[in-house]
Amino acid sequence: MDAESSVVQRWALVLGASSGFGAAACRALARSGFNIVGVHLDRRATLPSAERVRADVEQAGRRALFFNANAADPARRSEIVAACRNEIANSPGSRGIQVLLHTLAFGTLKPFIASDREAAVKAADLTMTLDVMAHSLVYWVQDLFAAGLLHEGARIFGMTSAGGRRVWPSYGAVSAAKAALESHIRQLAFELAPFGISANAIRAGVSDTPAARKIPGSEKMFERARGSNPAGRLTTPEDVAEVLVALSLCESHWMTGNVIGVDGGEDISG
Repeated sequence: MDAESSVVQRWALVLGASSGFGAAACRALARSGFNIVGVHLDRRATLPSAERVRADVEQAGRRALFFNANAADPARRSEIVAACRNEIANSPGSRGIQVLLHTLAFGTLKPFIASDREAAVKAADLTMTLDVMAHSLVYWVQDLFAAGLLHEGARIFGMTSAGGRRVWPSYGAVSAAKAALESHIRQLAFELAPFGISANAIRAGVSDTPAARKIPGSEKMFERARGSNPAGRLTTPEDVAEVLVALSLCESHWMTGNVIGVDGGEDISG
């Protein structure tokens, strides 16, 4: 056995890899020795962001397997899982996907109630938001597990927020998705525990990300969070990425089924 084949190949799969929490996680995980499978959905205007993340992963000396695709599309998910199996499962020293991070942030920001009925959320809006931001996690885990890519010691993380139990104008559908995501994490933790695979939700504090800026009244939300956070600042994606790396490198799978706050104390003082 040569030196290269004896080295364990760590792989992380990040859903939503081109910006915000996903981009920071890709960079931090790569610096800590993980090869990255990145799934992102970008048009021409935002594609350079994904390309920069990929370049940073490679600059860290790690492999980067990136897909510009709708992560909630069953056909594309199947294609990506098959590509992962071909690339990862048979590579020397592979232990499959050791970290799966779900950080998809695409959903409707319509109010439930509006004077103009057409401006209010519709059934298709709710269905899409929960499918992308919550249910897709379950489908990815199912497919990766069936493909033999999740082994003992694998870590599953889903990005949530205090919005899963708080209200904000036009945030109802996303709030429901966050609550559902946390429920899915608990169920996955329960069902995967016999296999030594953990699942936890990361509850980030308010962060100035491209997704957050789309929320109506985001500037007011940022100002309020700065005022209530004991540190006097917003949470950054890098704050969350540091914790994610620490949890990913931990040898124990005994911490599972939790909602882990990474917010500098914002939740306890807000």
